[in-house]
Amino acid sequence: MSTQRYKCLVQYDGTNYVGYQIQINGKSVQEEIEKALKKMMKGQTIKITASGRTDSGVHALGQVIHFDLPISIKPESLRLAVNSMLPADISIKQVEKVVDDFHARYSAKGKKYIYRVDLNRFADPFKRFYTLHHPYRMNEDNLALALSKLEGEHDFTSFCSTRTDKENLVRTVYVAKVERDEANNELVFTFIGNGFLYNMIRIFVGTCLQIADGLKKPEEIDRLLEVKDRNAAGPTASGKGLYLVDVYYDESFKENL
Repeated sequence: MSTQRYKCLVQYDGTNYVGYQIQINGKSVQEEIEKALKKMMKGQTIKITASGRTDSGVHALGQVIHFDLPISIKPESLRLAVNSMLPADISIKQVEKVVDDFHARYSAKGKKYIYRVDLNRFADPFKRFYTLHHPYRMNEDNLALALSKLEGEHDFTSFCSTRTDKENLVRTVYVAKVERDEANNELVFTFIGNGFLYNMIRIFVGTCLQIADGLKKPEEIDRLLEVKDRNAAGPTASGKGLYLVDVYYDESFKENL
């Protein structure tokens, strides 16, 4: 039986989910989308594949998934049908038909994430699920220097959860920077790389904030890349400040970095 493969751009507020991937300890984004597809397909199970997992509380502005349907549907009609069955905190933003060998995960060439840190003295109740509250005086020059040391190809063992199932922990980080959002009094970290390990960005942020706070020197990054020991790095920052922004499927994204 012939099938049609679809690629979807998905946005979600991860606050109420245990993460993207189906788990036994709570509801997931994957579960909600598959439930909507099953309802649309009159009880037929449709499995979806994503560009990667996001952890509990992590948000997505540009998650990408693919799935195969035994029927051909106009992309916009499919989008409208699925969105009508999804909860309000998940939305399919774009749908397109793709060739059968497109793979949301294995075809990806790179990803972009941001991490938001609220600098206000008192926590904003309207930001509590979307930023990390960190109201401390920081050395932003040291922070920028520490981040620059993360760029390039490295073995990121020190910045990866010990629960990872990956054997090769070498990745390339093209961009690691921070900018101040004056209007919202936030720091916005940006990370772009060819791939990221389990908890990698959250450990980047936790470690770099220690450096910004003066607890460690920027040169600590050099040491951590050398020792390859997760226990030597800083804490894993909360998932709520992290957003998957974009997944790149063409190497040309590097031209604009």
